[in-house]
Order: sequence, then structure tokens, then C-alpha cells
Amino acid sequence: MRILTNICTTELQTSKAFYIRLLDLKVKYESDWYIQLCCPDNAEMEYGLIQQNHDLIPPIYQTMPTGMYVTFVVDNLDAYYEKALAMEAKILQPPRNEFYGQRRFLVQDPNGCLLDICSPWEEE
Repeated sequence: MRILTNICTTELQTSKAFYIRLLDLKVKYESDWYIQLCCPDNAEMEYGLIQQNHDLIPPIYQTMPTGMYVTFVVDNLDAYYEKALAMEAKILQPPRNEFYGQRRFLVQDPNGCLLDICSPWEEE
């Protein structure tokens, strides 16, 4: 089994640039309606961007995302937060240590998708 997350977008190239710059993802495949990104150290960890109004997307799903978010677990959360600030990304919650052992910040991607960027955290 393989699981692949795809995000619908009206801004394919803007979204590609956002994920490459913020999370260091690499382009694995690109067409005029679909881009598949992957982790630089694991090409099987994939993240797709699909043109929101493409015929493959049912009309009811061609709207801004709600009721879901995507989590990216990273090694150095604060470095990614600094990147997000430099990009002037829409930060919804600055970094904070959560009760369940994760340090995270929340950011919105160019499509309105909520991203949870986190790292493991242990109380001293």
C-alpha cells in the first residue's frame, strides 16, 4: 500500500514554490495540471498538487479546503518557522510546546490549507 496526499489548488506554480521553499520538497513529476513533490531524502514520501478545476476533481470538491489539515514532522521546527516568517506566510499560530509532546506552529498554504509543522518535544 502507498498513501499519497493531494491538495487542490488554483495556483499550481505558487503552491509548488511555497512547498519547495518552506519544506525543501523536491519535484518528482510535473505537468500543466499536476505536480508531485517528494521528501528530499525519501522519494516515496509524496505530496501532490492538482489543479482545482481539473476534470478529475468533482465540482463539489473544487472549493477551499475545510475540516482537514496536513502535518509535516520536521527535525528543527524553529528553522522552518523562521523560513515561514521570511516568506511572509500566513502564520495562524506561532510555535508552542503542546501537552502531547510536540512543538508546533500552524501556517496556511496558498490554497487555504491548514498545515501543522511540528517536531517532537520533551519537557526539561
